[in-house]
This record gives sequence, structure tokens and C-alpha cells, in this order.
Amino acid sequence: QVQLVESGGGLVQPGGSLRLSCAASGLIFRIYAMGWYRQAPGNQRELVATITSGGTTNYADSVKGRFTISRDNAKNTVFLQMNSLKPEDMAVYYCYAEAQRTILSSRVDYWGRGTQVTISS
Repeated sequence: QVQLVESGGGLVQPGGSLRLSCAASGLIFRIYAMGWYRQAPGNQRELVATITSGGTTNYADSVKGRFTISRDNAKNTVFLQMNSLKPEDMAVYYCYAEAQRTILSSRVDYWGRGTQVTISS
């Protein structure tokens, strides 16, 4: 299996910053896209940002200019720098990775368990 473990969530005031990290481990042949989704209570899970292995990024309109996604391919890790946080950013943030376990395996999306981001003054 491929395990994804997120870290870096917590409580921050509006306008503050947080940096999320997500490390993938286990049997991994190759990781393709990695990214972040979030889910607030009563809402569907929504895309926040994605990044390909080549570094191409994609952001939700609601976070453009405030969030930055990056990755360290050598460490199978993806990051999300979140600045100018707003109350509407409060949610559980989930990391995902599209990965191949072996050269013969299919590409599969793997998910972390999530990390809570709370915005409150």
C-alpha cells in the first residue's frame, strides 16, 4: 500500500499562514500528480491545488494568489503554503497522490486521513 501522512494543520487567526506537508511512503514505483483537497462541514470535498511531477500547478480560483503548492520528488512530499487565510478556508485538508506501486501496476489515487485547519480570532 501507499500511505500518505499530512501534517501542519492547526488553529490560526484570519490573515495568518500555515504550511501543510504530506509525505508518501510504502511501495512506490512512481508518483504522478499530487495535491490537496478540502472539505468543510456540510460541503462536498473540493479541489484546492494540484501539482504534476514536472511541476505544473493548478489552483482553485478561491485560493489563487494566496496558496502555493510545491513538491519534493526525491522525498515524495507535497506542500501547501497557505497565506492570508480566511474563515472560509477552514476545513479538513486531504492530501492525495496518483501513484504506481510497481512498473506493472495501474495508477491509483491514494488519500491521506486529513488535517484540520481552523481559522478563528
